[in-house]
Amino acid sequence: MLNTILSVAERMELLLREAFSPSHLEVIDESALHAGHAGANPGGESHFRVVIVSDRFAETGRVQRQQLVYGVLDEMIKDGIHALSMVTSTPEEYADR
Repeated sequence: MLNTILSVAERMELLLREAFSPSHLEVIDESALHAGHAGANPGGESHFRVVIVSDRFAETGRVQRQQLVYGVLDEMIKDGIHALSMVTSTPEEYADR
């Protein structure tokens, strides 16, 4: 039922907030930029960019951080997210950018 009420981006945000308690989170639907490309869903909601800042990323490398995010979003990716790019940072890294 939750899947029919919330958009893909809203569900992603809910899952990421629950898993990482981020101090900053952006879930950007970039599907319109890929309209007509292979893998693009005609209805959108297939290409996303995530910017997530969390203490949970302390003492982890870039690949491990991405694996953590992919793990949280695994079912959504299997259900139709075609592309996901991400920026994962600790609060300190985000402040220094």
